[in-house]
Amino acid sequence: MMKLLDTLHRWTGGLIGLVLALLGLSGTILLHKYAWIGVAHAGDPLRTDLASTVAATERIMALPQAPQGIIYASDGFGLHQARFGDGAGLYADQTGRVATQWASQWERPELWIFDFHHHLFTGDTGEWVIGTAGLCGLFFILSGVILWWRTRRTFRFRLWPKRMSRPAIVMHHRDLGIVVAPLLLLSVVTGTMMIFQPFAMAMIAPFGSPAEAARAMKPPKYQGGPLAARPDYAAMLGEARRRFPDAEFRILSLPAKDGGPIMLRMRQQAEWLPNGRSTLWFDAATGKLLGARDALAMPAGAQAFNKAYPIHSGKVGGLLWRLVLTISGLSMTMLGSLAVWTFWFRRSKPAKPRVKEAALAAFQNAAR
Repeated sequence: MMKLLDTLHRWTGGLIGLVLALLGLSGTILLHKYAWIGVAHAGDPLRTDLASTVAATERIMALPQAPQGIIYASDGFGLHQARFGDGAGLYADQTGRVATQWASQWERPELWIFDFHHHLFTGDTGEWVIGTAGLCGLFFILSGVILWWRTRRTFRFRLWPKRMSRPAIVMHHRDLGIVVAPLLLLSVVTGTMMIFQPFAMAMIAPFGSPAEAARAMKPPKYQGGPLAARPDYAAMLGEARRRFPDAEFRILSLPAKDGGPIMLRMRQQAEWLPNGRSTLWFDAATGKLLGARDALAMPAGAQAFNKAYPIHSGKVGGLLWRLVLTISGLSMTMLGSLAVWTFWFRRSKPAKPRVKEAALAAFQNAAR
């Protein structure tokens, strides 16, 4: 049984290790993206007053590029982000003045790295690959812990293999893996939860009914009129502020098709999710409020699910938690890449038949 588990563990690492390594590296880079984006006004303090948000919204949404929506500035990143079609977009300061813009996501490293980490540049197909890699990673971690137990007496902690031989790398892989296993498990579980709903529902089951949580998170269906030429953003944002007085404006999205509502997401202070789940829907033609959802009133299971992303992405816990996740990401990168290298490329040289060599040398000496 242990031999089979060892074989499955090695093959899992050999086949999926490179994907996990690249996900670990890209995720680690994204943890600190606000420190390296390097756009003017990115470090501006957040302005939460209604008048400033309304003025910036009206200015950005009136741009000739016809934005599809806005991701509002947050505490830690002082720029609004407007989105256009085909990956185009811009950053604007909190007055609505354009700071920089791009015609494709390839012009902004934080965007294409995000696309790789979440979709492998292939949309829904990439999500399935990543989700499958997450499930394999989960098996990889759990089986590694079981296999380590047999050799626990030889444990030696090293940040890097003692030498670049296959036995030394395998020993390093085993011992470093057991140290970071709890962090890797947390990263893999929370990441996979965001892709595979059945897996997510299984994870939140201890907190409440998965079926109830799924119903609570399902977006409602509202039917309204066609998008007005000049939507009344002041009225909509004002109504949102009355509904959730202490909440930050996070995402404004125009409808993708006629009859769909304008959606506004907000984050209340008690929410961990950086973009919040407190949501309002407005008629795109009249600006009339169609419905609202208070994230803090959602079932316990849904609230547990909403905590997965901020834990995974380091959006809670400040710098200390981001450093912890950095250790997890770099460890996954190292373990995955070395697993692939030793499985496919690095092979131990066969032991030299020293006894036969010694006998042959003795025979040759005797013959002289």
